Amino acid sequence: MQASNGREESGGGDNCEYTLAFLVLRLWLGLRALLAGVEKYSAYNTIQKPLIDPVTGLEDPSGAMVDVKVKYYALTNYSGIPAPLKDKFASEPLLPHFALHQFDVLLGPALVITGAMLLLGIGTRLSLFLQGIIYSALMVGLLLIRQDDGISWLGIHVGLVALALVLAKNNRLCLLKKW
Repeated sequence: MQASNGREESGGGDNCEYTLAFLVLRLWLGLRALLAGVEKYSAYNTIQKPLIDPVTGLEDPSGAMVDVKVKYYALTNYSGIPAPLKDKFASEPLLPHFALHQFDVLLGPALVITGAMLLLGIGTRLSLFLQGIIYSALMVGLLLIRQDDGISWLGIHVGLVALALVLAKNNRLCLLKKW
């Protein structure tokens, strides 16, 4: 069937551009959630290394040392909510302390799980919906402590999740298409 613009319409058939658009969103949102969750397990360790002469590439003969921060990951480093924000959230009367503690404990694993689900195509609609809930919950917290820039970024994330949900009918390369 020919459309008025001369391009052929597919009556519900394969729309390659929608499939590609969904795959790009799925990749971006999946990586974003997965890596944001993994970063909750990171910390920095300061070590001393010998100062290297930039001209010769050799260690400084005087034995001078420099402090170098080295990033590492471990389960013991986990912190769902950054320490500076924990204090702000703790002083907010509208956030119950038990809910704040649970959110802190669950945020990292929830991001890792939903990101991995989305990347692998396991329950893409469910993982997108859960990411939308997570980003909305994060927005409420940031709204209460007046972090307007973060709210704007989360709004963009929610918009991308909503767009991905609209395009989910074009899901390909997935393990569980229905969910």
